[in-house]
Amino acid sequence: MARIELSGIQKRWGAAWGVRDVNIDIADEEFVVFLGPSGCGKTTTMRMIAGLEDPTEGDVRMDGQLMNDIDARDRDVAMVFQGYALYPNMTVYENIRFPLRMRGVPKEQHDDMVRRAAAMAELSDYLDRKPAALSGGQRQRAALARAIVREPQVFLMDEPLSNLDAKLRQAMRVQIKHIQRELKITTVYVTHDQIEAMTLADRIVIMQSGLIQQIGTPDEIYNNPANTFVAGFIGAPPMNLISGSLSGGTFTAEGVSVSGLRTDLSGRVTLGIRPEDCSLSETDAHLTGLVYGVEPTGDITYLTMKTGDKLFEVKAGRDFRAALDTPMSVAFDPDRICLFDFETGERLG
Repeated sequence: MARIELSGIQKRWGAAWGVRDVNIDIADEEFVVFLGPSGCGKTTTMRMIAGLEDPTEGDVRMDGQLMNDIDARDRDVAMVFQGYALYPNMTVYENIRFPLRMRGVPKEQHDDMVRRAAAMAELSDYLDRKPAALSGGQRQRAALARAIVREPQVFLMDEPLSNLDAKLRQAMRVQIKHIQRELKITTVYVTHDQIEAMTLADRIVIMQSGLIQQIGTPDEIYNNPANTFVAGFIGAPPMNLISGSLSGGTFTAEGVSVSGLRTDLSGRVTLGIRPEDCSLSETDAHLTGLVYGVEPTGDITYLTMKTGDKLFEVKAGRDFRAALDTPMSVAFDPDRICLFDFETGERLG
């Protein structure tokens, strides 16, 4: 398959920046997800890997070969887009077969290759149908099978599940991960959906405003966010971020007091704690406030509290219920507290 190296990649259009100083080494057979909000540069980065955009500066290499001047059609990558891009007048069989015809693969090989790709995407019973007769999930699987049949060096997937409902997205995530593992093809996946990133990726690249904020495994990103942007972007609900003062190892803010923290720091900081690392407690409480909202979901209850003018999220037990404006106290797991620089948002220590 292929190793992908992006070195000093920049992309700008006049004075407008799309991507700035992107450096990453994607290992052979690795599944890397570019994650971030709309306009952060993740799709532009993928398009430069594909050869659909030229970098303003920097190098794109595959297996050590410089690709900057190599046309997209010669890079041996297969792309799956948000739109299915299926030919409506062709059957599923012919849609999957189409890349083989375009690449001049001998005709006698087509049938075996098409049927193998269709079987991997669980489409064997739908090969005679046209796209209009398929569900959204089946169309997306057809687009995936069309990419699989080429047996490329690299899969590039640009928000391929955005048009599907939640249940289908979950099923397709499992299928994509299974197929990638089976084929052992280096895969770059773009999404704004953190659940997709956390469940699919070997490593996640989080971007904002064209800059990489953090690269790491899902566990590293979740447990050790590099800054407040990452902390607030990852997690559902995301990490609670509270601005306050730190002095003598004690953090204070309106309705919040936490002792036993670092004594080598002082001044304005931001304290971070995830909702699942909080517990309702009448003793040794770190935060007090009023119940602002209670959301039962079956297996867990999301509790929103208000302290001063700030909202704070806690994951409570499935049977927890409380009336609005009920006073509540919350204790933090001291081993899970993060501290960030108040001005820059960067993680402290």
